[in-house]
Amino acid sequence: MEDAAFAGLETDGLVIRRFQSADAEPFAAYRNDPDVARYQGWKLPYTAREANDFISGLAHVSPGRPGTWFQFAVAADQSGVLVGDVGLRTTSEDPLQGEIGFSFASASQGRGYARRAVGSVIKYAFTRLGMRRVFAITDSRNARAQRLLARLDFQRERRINEDVLLYSQLSSEFSAGHAV
Repeated sequence: MEDAAFAGLETDGLVIRRFQSADAEPFAAYRNDPDVARYQGWKLPYTAREANDFISGLAHVSPGRPGTWFQFAVAADQSGVLVGDVGLRTTSEDPLQGEIGFSFASASQGRGYARRAVGSVIKYAFTRLGMRRVFAITDSRNARAQRLLARLDFQRERRINEDVLLYSQLSSEFSAGHAV
């Protein structure tokens, strides 16, 4: 179910919200980091114009709209500084399923931000959007993403091909206390 009134989520030390125009510079900066971009689908360099266009394109998108990605900005709650983002795509074939993806600035990694932010978005997908399954597709070489998904109780379903793994979690298996 689409959530056109999405106003944001909060979790310990983080605010998960819509992107704002002021996020363009830090967003482009971490997308340009080769360590962040290594297992992602965007091309380098990632320009300020691309960041602005991406953020502008999210203005009329809401979480849960079938067939679309919604990108959640993740900011440190005390400073308001963008530390990463979490994407959630509601599948058009089955709007009760969603795909999750995430990227975080190198300086923000190793602090638990990804676990808390991704866990909060998963909880939101199951409780607010009514999804019954959330899945993630990750590069088989991305050990950090695989460890994060395992900590969030995702199960490795299968290897799609030599380079790609599929993980998923069902709402019936979701533990809100463990996820965030």
